[in-house]
Amino acid sequence: MVDNDGVIRDLSGVVDDISGEILLDDNLQSLKAHDTGKLPVIGSDVRLGPCVAGVGKFICIGLNYSDHAKEAGQDVPSEPIMFMKATSAITGPNDPIIIPKGSQKTDWEVELGVVIGKPAKNVDINNALDHVAGYCVVNDLSERSYQLERSGQWVKGKSCDSFGPIGPWLVTRDEVKDPQALKMWLDVDGKRYQQGNTNTMVFGVAELVSYCSQFMSLQTGDIIATGTPPGVGLGQKPDPVYLKPGQTVNLGIEGLGMQSQITVDEQAP
Repeated sequence: MVDNDGVIRDLSGVVDDISGEILLDDNLQSLKAHDTGKLPVIGSDVRLGPCVAGVGKFICIGLNYSDHAKEAGQDVPSEPIMFMKATSAITGPNDPIIIPKGSQKTDWEVELGVVIGKPAKNVDINNALDHVAGYCVVNDLSERSYQLERSGQWVKGKSCDSFGPIGPWLVTRDEVKDPQALKMWLDVDGKRYQQGNTNTMVFGVAELVSYCSQFMSLQTGDIIATGTPPGVGLGQKPDPVYLKPGQTVNLGIEGLGMQSQITVDEQAP
């Protein structure tokens, strides 16, 4: 937990993890009753793990920013494009990005992550946000040759180990006044590649939660990654730019914190 002074406090004596039923509204509210001053301080050298544990489904939305669709050479979808990312890709916000063996086209994507609280099934768009526990930063890393040049579905290019950093924080719904008004950005080695705002989404958060719940029940702890603004490596002109070992990727979303990752080769020890 981050207290009002920005100090990170240890919740392990209060809850086992941020997962399961703790993500329901009443239980999240109960955490606020604790005197943060009595919780142990976490040192700056302690690794932060994924901000949500035990994720059941990692749902992603493709081409959800019209300008990103344009840079990818694709039409703006008439309804949300859904695909899955393997939960084994999930890592902490500052863990290394492992470039798969032989990969030449590992790419970045800063995205707003939506964490489900109350389970949702066929929910109305007007009530959809009631089912959101909170929000987080997601780097939806992609291996473009696996995704686009080999047969099958996008999941192959999205699910490599370390391709799903989430966090650093789960920011509860009440702390985010408008999920459709959040600035977002991503830098590689200090160069700004992505700079956008969730207000340019084709399909907003409420619509996505409602839409996804038509096809499957959304369970507590599920994550929806809501798409990325333009500026991915694939879309760079005149030639695409992809990640190589030894680079630093920094990304963040207004009010949700920042991630920082070093790229490493899968063959490295």
